[in-house]
Amino acid sequence: MRRGRVLAVLVGAVAVWGAAPPVVANAASGGAALAARVAVPAAGSWGGAIEVPGLGALNTGEGARVVSVSCASAGNCAAGGHYQSRHSQQGFVASERHGRWGRAIEIPGLGKLNKGGGADLESVSCGSAGDCTAGGFYSYNVAFFRIAAFVVTERRGQWGNAVALPTGDGEVNSVSCASAGNCLAGGDTASAYFYNHNAFLVQEQVGHWGHLMAVPGLRTLRHVDSWISSVACPSAGDCTVAGGYDARSGGQQAFVVTERHGLWGMATEVPGLATLNAGGNASIVAVSCGAAGTCAAGGYYVDGAGNYQGFVASEDNGVWLTAIEVPGLAALNAGNRAAVNSLSCGAAGNCTAVGAYTDAAGHRQGFVAVQDDGTWGTATGVPGLPALNKDGNAQVRTVSCASAGSCAAGGFYTNRSGRRQGFVAEEDNGVWLTAIEVPGLAALSEGGPDGVITVSCGSPDRCAAGGVYADASGHHQGFVTQPVTVGPGHRSARAGRISQFVHSGR
Repeated sequence: MRRGRVLAVLVGAVAVWGAAPPVVANAASGGAALAARVAVPAAGSWGGAIEVPGLGALNTGEGARVVSVSCASAGNCAAGGHYQSRHSQQGFVASERHGRWGRAIEIPGLGKLNKGGGADLESVSCGSAGDCTAGGFYSYNVAFFRIAAFVVTERRGQWGNAVALPTGDGEVNSVSCASAGNCLAGGDTASAYFYNHNAFLVQEQVGHWGHLMAVPGLRTLRHVDSWISSVACPSAGDCTVAGGYDARSGGQQAFVVTERHGLWGMATEVPGLATLNAGGNASIVAVSCGAAGTCAAGGYYVDGAGNYQGFVASEDNGVWLTAIEVPGLAALNAGNRAAVNSLSCGAAGNCTAVGAYTDAAGHRQGFVAVQDDGTWGTATGVPGLPALNKDGNAQVRTVSCASAGSCAAGGFYTNRSGRRQGFVAEEDNGVWLTAIEVPGLAALSEGGPDGVITVSCGSPDRCAAGGVYADASGHHQGFVTQPVTVGPGHRSARAGRISQFVHSGR
């Protein structure tokens, strides 16, 4: 699909998964106050990693992954991805209730749709505990790898059957649920053999899915292809959608479109991005909203010299402001390969972006940049990650913020032996703590491609994340970490409560 080609650029040429310095002084305003909060933090405590319950029994082909995790509240989450049976790839879901993970199951009804044996869950979102929605794709043609989109819904803790969407060739790329039964899914469709991709949206209102709809106004922008990268719904009837399209003037551009009180506006090119994107290759990777009409988006563009750079753009009271290069990132990005990989808003005007760049030595490094009261601070690194990243190949892949100043991030680094390892880090009351290797992961892994892929925080003191490890046979397996309760008198109730890791990486 078109999105796959976009991600290939990001992960291959651009997404340098990485390490770097600490976080974060606001160069534009309030810099001294922010810098004072960045001292020398201590590491949090984390629960030990375990294999996702039941996933090993499903994963007879030994290629399991968790692609997405979402938490509605502390200890109440859902995760999903795919695994390999002996003859095909199937999608699965697993649910956490009251801090305890249940067994992974094949997505009900998806096996009957997946006649071509190539299914995957791309995104999951939980509107409330036990009420979640996921979407992805399946292969409907045995002879040729032809894929179609599906959604599946959990109601009161029970997963229903997967529902095929009438997309033809297509997939769901992103799902967001404002509340139980009120969700938005977005993706792209294509004609036979994946030509002429068209972005689509489909809404669930009060538990009922509507018809597929085109993105309003996008037809006037795009030349051939269009797709949706990310959707975010802070409340029912108030959503923001971000994606990309092939511009009529040539090259690839990014768009945003907003729904307010149930009414959709018209898609617009991200303001100012065309000026930055002189190289004609821009894409939004993530969008997040602290409140209705107050959102942020991030991704990458190519400048006039052909260098990949990371950008952020902010929406203030329904108006998108001019996109800017992530402050300070150019100074880090001597290797000219940078991108925002993930972004999350804990409150209106308070967001965090993470990503990667290439330093002067050609090593992959990571960064984090924080928006405080509407102003983006200078990009800098996660404390402690450079010390872990002995072989120079690290990346901050994912971030989630439960509230302003309370976030969790994860990704991978390479150790002295060149083996990829998973790490987690968290921000507590505005201070980023030292990144640590996921506890217990070394006991599961035989040194394969470990890494944290996705994080979701249901509350400031409890988060979940997804990751991968390789067993003794070199097969990919999924893992979760057990919840940890930090009692009174510890550094904070948040320290070490990332409650799950489940494999992804495709």
